[in-house]
Amino acid sequence: MTAIENRLSPVPADGTPIGGVSLDAAVTTRCRRRVHLDHDPTAVGSPRSLPDPSLEQRRADAVAHRNRIGEELAAAAGAAWHAVPAPASTRERIAATAAAVAMEAPFIWGAVLSDVGAAGRRGGAELLVRVPGGGYVPVIVVRHRITDPGSGALTTPLHEPTPRRARLDQERKVRSQPRDLLRLAHLNRMLHAAGWAPAPELLHHDHGGVIGMDADVVVWHDLRAGHWPGGRSTLAEYDARFGDRMAVAVAAATGAPALAAPSRVTECRHCPWWPTCEAELERTEDVSLVVRGEPAVALRHLGVRTVGDLAALDPSAEPPIPPVGVTFADMIALARARQRGLSVVRRVPQTPVPRADVEVDVDMESFGESGAYLWGALLHHPGGALPGDEPAGYRAFATWEPVPTDDEARSFAEFWSWLTGVRAAARESGRSFAAYCYNEQAENRWLLASARRFAGMPGIPPVAEVEAFIADPCWVDLFAVVSEWFLCAHGKGLKRIAPAAGFAWHDPEAGGENSMRWYRDAVGMDGAPPDEGQRRRLLEYNADDVAATRALREWMTSPAINEVPLASEL
Repeated sequence: MTAIENRLSPVPADGTPIGGVSLDAAVTTRCRRRVHLDHDPTAVGSPRSLPDPSLEQRRADAVAHRNRIGEELAAAAGAAWHAVPAPASTRERIAATAAAVAMEAPFIWGAVLSDVGAAGRRGGAELLVRVPGGGYVPVIVVRHRITDPGSGALTTPLHEPTPRRARLDQERKVRSQPRDLLRLAHLNRMLHAAGWAPAPELLHHDHGGVIGMDADVVVWHDLRAGHWPGGRSTLAEYDARFGDRMAVAVAAATGAPALAAPSRVTECRHCPWWPTCEAELERTEDVSLVVRGEPAVALRHLGVRTVGDLAALDPSAEPPIPPVGVTFADMIALARARQRGLSVVRRVPQTPVPRADVEVDVDMESFGESGAYLWGALLHHPGGALPGDEPAGYRAFATWEPVPTDDEARSFAEFWSWLTGVRAAARESGRSFAAYCYNEQAENRWLLASARRFAGMPGIPPVAEVEAFIADPCWVDLFAVVSEWFLCAHGKGLKRIAPAAGFAWHDPEAGGENSMRWYRDAVGMDGAPPDEGQRRRLLEYNADDVAATRALREWMTSPAINEVPLASEL
């Protein structure tokens, strides 16, 4: 954490925030510049990204998950259960929560905590649990996994969500989820401010629980345990982060000098303010356009503030900062490539690119976490076609029932049967075979998830068969090949790199986020009739994606690759 992130919160002793600023727990894991822009009245009207439909779907899925867990817990708790009425205004829900606390209800669902004296905090917990001796601890419900196979997690059965029953679990270990811990700390501070927390002498006064996607147990966390770098506790980490974000927000809201400047980080990809920040970074040629995250911060502290500053350094000199993910020499080469308008330069003179007599390019389309609705494949025969071969060209294996749906099993089984049939025919005729994707993480995830989810249904392969395919050298991730071959000044995504090979998508709006919007229309997700035009658009987009990986591979194995400058030549 940088020095500025250790500043104290600008909140008076009575807990009343300055400038009317009120923050929820999400700010503690959010970019500081985003916090500024969210509270800067002069930023109204600045360019923003369109809403991310995958984010909207994840939120809807999370609501459905919480509702299901609430119904299950309510049935188990019986008369001990108290639900705060919803929908209602925030003030009404705060009052209803306070009334339930005054009644000493054992379980309070849908609690919204008082913001009076809460030092600018606002928020609520899916569940408040009263502990022996009085007072409440928070339990949150999340739609991601919170444990892994192992041992050592502190858990209780789902239907016994109270920390006094917690035991060390011999089958589960905690999966690191910093945002969950920080949200629990936020709620802990609000409970203390309201006078609703257990007394300090009670055993579990600073504990909080999490129910995850699997909804099999409640995982309990001691917020005073030293889980953070330097042995800091979750509460200490939270206090430093929240104090910093409050300072940033208050400065923005009151017109004081900004405490957060734009800098490119991982979060930028999905941030609504990215168009605004990107324009400012481009205007100043900020060094984070080449080196994002903490390395960019470290370089600025050394006076290396722009792409030009970085490009002017000596790549053979001792690195001024520890390398993170890329060498110091590569950082300089990326800066020089960007200055010359080069999207790619070669890291090495040549790297083998696996080729085969029979080649298939594969691209999967999914809708968030809901399911994989399309498997696209492009077949061609560089070694020559034989009688009986499947015809070359593109084919799509799709379901147009809104995912999740069991019809995914049909489309996946048809895809798998076709792919493995082509592979078997190649091998039976003595020819080599290769299948290609770009960044195998997504394809591998849904290959395995489909095999597991639809196990036993017609045409679904055993998980072991899918795992064997993924591990086979015939399954080639071109993203890994590109990463070995090239330095990419504007990113290594397929949409960034394929144009260097001369490829262009037919649809000027082609992209993952836009495809989410098209999909909603294609299946009639928002109540309108299914749009056949958007289905065709998705198929064309997918066909272009697999054509792009083929074009990229063929370019990398052609003499044209020698026209790409070497990083050492810049």
